[in-house]
Amino acid sequence: MRTLNQSIVKDLENKAQQIRKLILEISHKAQVGHIGSALSIADILAVLYFKILRINPKKPKWNLRDRFILSKGHAVAALYSTLFLKGFFTKKILLSYCQNKGFLGEHPEHRVLGVELTTGSLGHGLSVGLGMALSAKIDKKHYQTFILISDAECNEGEVWQAALTASHHRLDNLIVIIDYNKVQALGTTREVLNLEPFYAKWEAFGWNVFEVDGHNIAQMLETFTKVQTLKLKVQNKKPTVIIAHTIRGKGISFMENKLEWHYFTTNDKQYRKAVKELES
Repeated sequence: MRTLNQSIVKDLENKAQQIRKLILEISHKAQVGHIGSALSIADILAVLYFKILRINPKKPKWNLRDRFILSKGHAVAALYSTLFLKGFFTKKILLSYCQNKGFLGEHPEHRVLGVELTTGSLGHGLSVGLGMALSAKIDKKHYQTFILISDAECNEGEVWQAALTASHHRLDNLIVIIDYNKVQALGTTREVLNLEPFYAKWEAFGWNVFEVDGHNIAQMLETFTKVQTLKLKVQNKKPTVIIAHTIRGKGISFMENKLEWHYFTTNDKQYRKAVKELES
């Protein structure tokens, strides 16, 4: 069992690296920014799409599929790279990202197979996701709704209104993952609008709360197992939030924790250097 677990972890780490390389490739080709934001969630998406989510790319509209919403839509290069690896569309479609007359735009669009919701205006993903989770409860359908939001989104009042509503309706089929990379468009999260004590805030709003290293595959797998165990407890009918501590630009030394890589695009030299770092 130990060997099997190590094998699973290694495979997911490889998937995350593939996602990062694809993020660099399509962002460089399109000369589009938000690279740092996309790189910080590669490990999270690898775990979700290749181990946790109950989905089938051959049946993308399956009624009982788990729902996933990338609320921080500016990181869509990571999502599209993941959907390609999962088999939702071809490499040709992936390479059309932000190209003239290309199929894939700079934010998620629900016309793309595997995308549940068009996002980009921050703060809306949790509200729509709780509606999906509530609908599942009403219809007695056993799918789960997962939403990935950014720490900067938690500056939005709509997020906290939705958090209260989800707790009120005891939506234990709703799981939120927060990409807590602590850097946003205009500065650090602490400087712009300090969220701490972050764990205590969510707990006070009636949620199950976990904290993880968002780049530690094994730790994330263990946490998702605990989340599913909580669902089996009759007395614990709460939504769950996982605060994932991440690094903006993870994997590329000259991008990590740098505000400018919210906006910058790579030149040819930077692209080659970034790819070399990932391959090493």
